[in-house]
Amino acid sequence: MRQFLNNIENRKRRKIDLQVNCRSIFFLFHRIFLPLPVETNNDRLIFMGKGKLEKFADMREYPHVFEYPYSVADNVTFDMKGNWNRDFFKNDNPIVLELGCGRGEYTVGLGGMYSDKNFIGVDIKGARMWTGATEALKNGMKNVAFLRTNIEIIDRFFAPSEVSEIWLTFSDPQMKKVTKRLTSTYFMERYRKFLKPDGLIHLKTDSNFMFTYTRYMVEENKLPVEFMTEDLYHSGLVDDILGIRTYYEQQWLDRGLNIKYMKFRLPHEKELHEPDVEIELDEYRSYNRSKRSGLKTSK
Repeated sequence: MRQFLNNIENRKRRKIDLQVNCRSIFFLFHRIFLPLPVETNNDRLIFMGKGKLEKFADMREYPHVFEYPYSVADNVTFDMKGNWNRDFFKNDNPIVLELGCGRGEYTVGLGGMYSDKNFIGVDIKGARMWTGATEALKNGMKNVAFLRTNIEIIDRFFAPSEVSEIWLTFSDPQMKKVTKRLTSTYFMERYRKFLKPDGLIHLKTDSNFMFTYTRYMVEENKLPVEFMTEDLYHSGLVDDILGIRTYYEQQWLDRGLNIKYMKFRLPHEKELHEPDVEIELDEYRSYNRSKRSGLKTSK
């Protein structure tokens, strides 16, 4: 019986070794002969769908899309830095960024409303960005551009005081790590490198954690607040901007969640400090998934 079990175990091992070797050979063949993007996940090969490939091909040809992820930005200079208005927009209008723009609904929507401003949507997800980039191109919007890059290096692409406003629309609250949170002092210091003194920052979110954290951060640093509400669509605020709803925002509204909004200014003077408070974590996540950890609060 023991010999029988050993034989079965040996067969299993040979089968696993064969699978691993086949994956390795196939991956090597793909890297040499096939141009299709590929990812690995737990030794499984995952190919991008044809739709994504076509979208990335489109993006490479779009004149208003600039693609500079980490791997590219580290090896080349970005000549548009400090020259966005002169070399691309061909005007002197204020520049507004949407960081984590997703499908670009706000970038395109705001661009259509305000022809006297220039809008740049920023995200690393090119397949999502394609939606807004394509719409802007089809509509001939000369005041809209897109930058595909990591927001962690956003200060590499804009010169001091080149940007007037920043929109943060439904950003991941990053409840576990403050340095990844787009309203943390870590990012505020980055924004100071290119945002005009007292430039505007807009936060629109479904996340109570994100909103509460940002409120504490603003209070801790005495940043001037122009408007704040925990229920935007019942706040009495009259603004055309309320007519723009992102794909994810509509999901939250359909689930009966309040949309929170805050508009504040970021002065350049004074050192910024993180708020030392514990904040209750959100009880939900996208697509009806529960929160990731067993923790109830975080800073």
